Amino acid sequence: MDTKKYSKQIFKVAITLTLTAIAIVLVSLLWQHYMDAPWTRDGRVRADVVNVAADVAGQVTEVAVRDNQFVQQGDVLFRIDDARYRHALAEAEARVEQSKLALDMKRAQAARRARLDDQVISQEKREDSGAIAAVARAEHAAALAALEQAKLNLERTVVRSPVTGWIANLLVRPGDFAQVGAARLAVIDQHSFWVYGYFEENKLRYIKVGDAAEIHLLGADRMLTGHIESIARGIADRDNPTDVRLLANVNPNFSWVRLAQRVPVRIQLDAIPDDLTLVAGMTCTVVVKPEKRKD
Repeated sequence: MDTKKYSKQIFKVAITLTLTAIAIVLVSLLWQHYMDAPWTRDGRVRADVVNVAADVAGQVTEVAVRDNQFVQQGDVLFRIDDARYRHALAEAEARVEQSKLALDMKRAQAARRARLDDQVISQEKREDSGAIAAVARAEHAAALAALEQAKLNLERTVVRSPVTGWIANLLVRPGDFAQVGAARLAVIDQHSFWVYGYFEENKLRYIKVGDAAEIHLLGADRMLTGHIESIARGIADRDNPTDVRLLANVNPNFSWVRLAQRVPVRIQLDAIPDDLTLVAGMTCTVVVKPEKRKD
C-alpha cells in the first residue's frame, strides 16, 4: 500500500515537473518571439501623394472631378479661364509676323548694300547694315520664343492628372482664383503603395535588404507579401537639439528606463489584390522572414 502511495506521489511530481518544464519552454519561446523576432505592430501603408497646382493664374471655370474619384493619367482635373491667354497668344503671333517682316527688310537692305561699291556707300554703313540684320534676326527669335511661351500658357489653363490614381483633398471650386504653385488637390498614385514598418533598434540585426515580409492589415482580414527594400539610416535625436548658436543642447535629465528607438524599414509589396481596398495610412503588423531572402 505504501508503495502505491509512493508511486502516485512520484507520478504527480513527475507530471508537475513536466508541465513546469513545458511552461518554461513555452514562455521562453514566446519571450524570444516577442523580444527578438523581427516583427512589429507599428506598420503603416504609404503611397506617393502628388500635390496638383495650377501652372498659370486665373479664375477656375470648371472642375471636372469629384473627391475620391479614380482618374487616369492625363485626365482633365479643372480648367482656368483662358480668355487673356488666348489674347496673349494672338499678340505673340502678331509680334512674330512683325519681326519676320522686319527681318526680311533688314536682310534685303544688308544684301543690297553689300553689292554696292565704296563710292556709293561707306564700309562703315555696309557693316552696320549687317549688324542691324543680325539684331532683327535675334528679335525674331525672341518673338518665336514668346509665341511658344504663349502657347504653353494657353495649354496649361487645362490642368490634367500627372498620374493614375484617386483624387484626394479636393479644395477647388468653380469661381475660385487659382494661384501659380498653390496646391488645389492631390492625387494618390495607384502604383506607388508600399509599407513602412517601424522596428525596434534591437531587432535590426535580424533584418536584411531582400528579406521576405508578411503584412497583416488591421482593417481587413488579409495578408500581403513583400520584401525589404531599404532601411532608414537616420532618425531624429530628441535629446540633442541645438540652440541659437548651433551648440548642442544636451538634456541633463537621463531616464533610466530607456525605450528602444524605432527605425523605419521600407517594404515593397509584391502584389495588391484587385478586390482589396488599400488606403494610405492604414495600420498593419509586419513580420519579417529572414529565411526567405530574395536574391
